[in-house]
Order: sequence, then C-alpha cells, then structure tokens
Amino acid sequence: MLTVPRRLSAARRALAATTLLALVVLTGAAGLAPAARADDVRDSQREVLRTLDLSAAWRVSEGEGVTVAVLDSGVDGDHRDLVGSVIEGKDFTAGANPRGVQPLRLHGTYMASLIAGHGHGPGGADGVIGVAPRAKVLSVRVILEDEEPGFREFNTAERYENVVARGIRYAVDHGADVINMSISKELATREERSAIRYAISKGVVLVAAAGNDGAEETDASGNAPYSYPAAFPGVVSVAATDRGLRRASFSNRNPSVLVAAPGVDILGAGPGDEYWVGRGTSQATALVSGVAALIKAKYPEMSPVLVVQAITAGATRRPTGGYDTGMGFGVVNATRALAAAARISRHTLTAEGAGGHDPARPLGLAVEPVRVVHRDRDRINLYGGVAVAAGLGAIVCLVTIAVFVGRARSSTTYQEPTPDAVTAPWP
Repeated sequence: MLTVPRRLSAARRALAATTLLALVVLTGAAGLAPAARADDVRDSQREVLRTLDLSAAWRVSEGEGVTVAVLDSGVDGDHRDLVGSVIEGKDFTAGANPRGVQPLRLHGTYMASLIAGHGHGPGGADGVIGVAPRAKVLSVRVILEDEEPGFREFNTAERYENVVARGIRYAVDHGADVINMSISKELATREERSAIRYAISKGVVLVAAAGNDGAEETDASGNAPYSYPAAFPGVVSVAATDRGLRRASFSNRNPSVLVAAPGVDILGAGPGDEYWVGRGTSQATALVSGVAALIKAKYPEMSPVLVVQAITAGATRRPTGGYDTGMGFGVVNATRALAAAARISRHTLTAEGAGGHDPARPLGLAVEPVRVVHRDRDRINLYGGVAVAAGLGAIVCLVTIAVFVGRARSSTTYQEPTPDAVTAPWP
C-alpha cells in the first residue's frame, strides 16, 4: 500500500482504500465472470440495510432535496443505478494525467452509489440502493486512482497541494449540504482547516474516513496515526466495523473517531454498470454521509453540530463507558438518528453579533478589536471602604435600637387594677 506523506493516495484513501476484494459483473461481457441475477446485488446489501435500519428510516426521509458532494476520483453519472442523480463538478486534478487520458472514476462511483444509488428496473428493485436514494451527488474530483498514469505527478507537484481545500470550498459554493471525503492524508494544511471552518459556517456537514492503518501503524497505546481531513475538529470521523459489528482490524483507532459503520464486504457500483465488493473506512464513511443526508432532507435548517449530535445520539452497539477510540459512540443507525434529530431540531440558534469569531477566517483574526477597560484601583478602594463603613454603621444602629427597646420593656411592670366600688362583685 503506497504511503504518500502530504498527498492523497487512492490506495490508502481512508478509504484507505478500498481494498477491492472482488468484481461482480452483471453484464456478462466476454472474459469476465458470468452474469449474475439482477437481484443478487440487492440481496448482497441486505445485511448493511438492516444494520442501518433503513427500511424504517425511508418512511421518514429518503434524502430528497439534498446534495452530497463526493470529493473523490470522479463519478460515472451514466451508471444505471446513478443516472439522473449526478452533477458533474470541477476536476481539481486536471493536468496530472497525460492529455487525452480519461479518469477511471472507480472509487468515486463506488462511494456515490453507497450514498445515493437508486437502483434500476421496475420500482428500482434491482442494483445498488444507497442510504439516501433521492439525494443528488455533486462529483468533485480531488484524487487520482493509483492505476492512472498521472498518479505520481499528482502526488508530487506543488500545484496539487491544496486540492482538498479548494474542493471543499467549491462544493460549499455550489450547493452541497453534506460533503463526503472517503480520502486521507497524514499531514494537515492551514488551507484545509480554513476550508472546513468555512463549510461549517455555511451549514454543511462534513464526513471523512478515519483511515485504514489500524492493523499496521500503531503507537504504544494501540492508537493509529491521525488521518486528515477526518481528524479536523468539526468533521465526522468514521471507523469501519466487520460483519460482527466490531471494529474492523484495519480501521484506525484514535481519539478522532466519532462513530462507526459497516466497512467489510460492502457492495457498490463501479463505472460501466459494474459492481464492486470491498472493505475500508471509505465505505463506512459513505454510509454515514447518507445518514447525514437523510437528516438534512428532513430538517434542512439544522446546523452541522446538531446533525452530528443526532447521529451520535442514535448510535447503537455503544462501547462500554459510552465511547472508545475504535468505535467512537457506536454504530450509526439511520432510524434512531432521525428520531434524535426530531427531538433536537428546534434548537438551531447559533451565536451571532459583535465579538463572535467568523468560522471562515483563520483563528487569531478577531472580528473586531477587543476593547480594554481600565479601572481606577484607588477609586475602587475608596468606594469599597465607604461601602464597608456604611454597612458597619447600619449594624451599629440596629444593635443600639435593639438595646433601647429591650430596656424599655424591662422597666414596665404589671399592676392589678383596684376594684371599683360600684362595679365590684356582691359580697
């Protein structure tokens, strides 16, 4: 697996990749596996759909009206399970591949299908169904596949250093409600941090993969390195679970992990009406982005922090103690997340006004100068002394009054009245 210090790699995209296990071909093309029955794909998704409890969630929301930006290697919008749902966005890798070489769009198509695949055939009953089947996908190309000829150029040329930051801002400015980043790198940049703050300030939910180095690169405490952009504050960092809903061995374990989702033997679409089965935190991330899309479709004004709160509050299979660095707050459940969103949807106010920090600006740049108030210590001491003296005087007065009242009462004695001769009783 290729490791690139500062650039994104299609082989380790937190993701890290999609470790592709098998290619399931439904076309019956020569030299490939025999065609499978049309319902085999949906049957293969059954366990994942059950884990996320999507049948119940879809009675509340299917993601209609929401746009999910997929920052990846590009999406095949002609795939029968995605046709009509994909908006072709900007390619920030332009120039890396030789002239005339078309993008492979493998990983990006795969992720997009898990988010917003709508199937095909009568009633959309065949093919891949995504978590938010009525959502739109905005394809923003920010990485190359390992197999593309420009891969090395892309990972070494300075002009591609901040493609993710530019991709985030582009997605926000072109109507994204959720940004899926099934990508990872080892080092962060100031531009990426600023772009993420900008996205959150515009109400956009960001979801990224925690990384797939959990079985290889760990420190003394068993934690794997942080993966970016997942480790940035405000980004939902997603770990992967195995079939038993335990942390997958490859999934990164560190304090950035927020939630987990299925990430082993996940079936999705590939370019040219193909289907892929793979494993990785990439797949888990796409599923969680779909859940975020369901919430934003139902509660479009809900702020990113409250969407994240709903996702974590609705998680199942919570670790002992409520949280751990491998599974976060537990396994995402779409129905429970929507129910949590319903409870907190009315809490949408954010801090505003002078003195607040603009999330789109780097930290350290205040909105306006901080006003310093100078206080006269001598005057403060004088007024304080007067107040103390007045208080003591009041106490002395009260005590004096109490003493005089007590003496007056003690000097007065009771005398029996003399019987009146006229009114006295008869002897």
